[in-house]
Amino acid sequence: MRILLLCHSFNSLSQRLHVDLRDAGHDVTVEFDINDAVTREAVGLAKPDLIIAPFLKRAVPKDVFETVPTLIVHPGPPGDRGPSALDWAILHDDENGGVTVLQAEEKLDGGPVWAWRTFPLRAASKSSLYRHEVTTAAASAVAEALDRFKNGDGPLGRVGCPEVPLLGRENPLCKLADRAIDWAVDDTQTVLRKIQSADGRPGCLAYINDTSYRVFDAFVAETLEGSPGTVVAKSPQGATAIATRDGAVWIGHMSQDAPRAVKLPATDVLGDWCTDLAVQEARQDIRYEEHGDVGYIYFNFQGGAVTPTQSKNLLRAYQEACARPTRIICLMGSEDYWSNGIHLGWIENADSPANASWQAINAIDDLAREIITTTSHLVVAALRGNAGAGGVFLALGADKVIGRDGVILNPHYKDMGNLYGSEYWSYVLPYRAGEENAARVMDMRLPVGMAEAHELGLVDDVFAGDVQSFDEYLIEHLNGLAADDGLEDALSEKCKRLERDEAEKPLDDYRAEELERMNLNFYGFDPSYHVARYNFICRVPKSRTPSSLAHHRSSHPFVLVRKRENA
Repeated sequence: MRILLLCHSFNSLSQRLHVDLRDAGHDVTVEFDINDAVTREAVGLAKPDLIIAPFLKRAVPKDVFETVPTLIVHPGPPGDRGPSALDWAILHDDENGGVTVLQAEEKLDGGPVWAWRTFPLRAASKSSLYRHEVTTAAASAVAEALDRFKNGDGPLGRVGCPEVPLLGRENPLCKLADRAIDWAVDDTQTVLRKIQSADGRPGCLAYINDTSYRVFDAFVAETLEGSPGTVVAKSPQGATAIATRDGAVWIGHMSQDAPRAVKLPATDVLGDWCTDLAVQEARQDIRYEEHGDVGYIYFNFQGGAVTPTQSKNLLRAYQEACARPTRIICLMGSEDYWSNGIHLGWIENADSPANASWQAINAIDDLAREIITTTSHLVVAALRGNAGAGGVFLALGADKVIGRDGVILNPHYKDMGNLYGSEYWSYVLPYRAGEENAARVMDMRLPVGMAEAHELGLVDDVFAGDVQSFDEYLIEHLNGLAADDGLEDALSEKCKRLERDEAEKPLDDYRAEELERMNLNFYGFDPSYHVARYNFICRVPKSRTPSSLAHHRSSHPFVLVRKRENA
């Protein structure tokens, strides 16, 4: 089928559906829902058999859904209505969340239901729940709805029929005032739910030192207390602890309560207020574990993005792991992200974004080189969460890449103002995918799922399941690899390959060539990177859909990346 994905932006759910629909053999094109005229034009150009809307902030025009069957993916169980389903579910401390695929009608979220799913609501941020449970449930429900559509079965019925029980509620838009923190009244768990319900957008409104902020990334501050609303401690990672009525919470990140304010570590935003605070250890953003002959490095950076300091800290942790008497080092990332490369928000906030960009890319390049050249251990990158841009190529420097089914990769840079990219991508990508597919991957700028990544050679193995089951299987799998008598031979062969590659073209030359192009992005006359970075960080709405997604607006045919010959 020819399917038009209509979405406000190409978020994680939209990307997952884009990948799944392409894998199922559908011809998929995307249009950002900028205004009614643009949407109508897209429908006229694309001539879709079906419209799927996974993420909208406006109603679909009546003449569009009356012309083309339109399925809305609503992040709430059957009967849930309103634009803030997940927000209210967290605030109400609901036991279950859900996803409903329903047909667009004039009554918002009130059309016939084609498929639905429910899931337990774990204690987590809205963005984490959306990225995992909501996305998984939506992918499954959309697949069922498509089967019903192709088979001519029609919808299951309306909410209240035997096939579609009433499980949700009608809710209004969740406003800032609905979850503003009252430090004197709210207990710790209430504060956490309020912050989690607004993380990562729009952020939870909180007054600290008589100033309003948006706060994010909260967790319980054990053993700490104080006068409600006062800042009582800071952590080495930049979090601040704020006292509640019955304890305290750590706030990892904050922003000014102002339009297009940049989200930063809380201590950076509060500034001088944190100077004399006691330093307490909070949640570490890098930790190391050993299981048998395998060392695991976990790194949890906000949004998957790394500052130069975090790159250096991770490099130091990696070098310390290499000094351990183990046989395998596994880079785990976090549950939500493996890595998305350099921290664009930190760069945007710098006095000189060009200098900050240069500092950030060189720091992550140092880490990438260390991974690529390690010969003491087999290096594994375990993709438990999504990865993008330089984070993908950081992973590809490992000897073995293992992905969790459902993870999405964005192995390209060009959407960020035609950024060239570094992290030794010009070495690791052609090595794994071949020259032709390397060029296709970088130029097409499309999300890549695990099945396609495996075909391309970007991922060596793919395991199904949620993060917990993936981790359990991974430990068992790597213990088997560590006990394999052929491991030493594999490391010996890697040494020889690196020597051959170095003789043909030194790694330093790849880096120099990449950085020469990056220098132009950062310091050259073309400001595209700086404009794109600002728009991305400040969430400036797109004025058009990128041509790489809206192939109904392109004269070039849409071409799937093929499996490389020697894969």
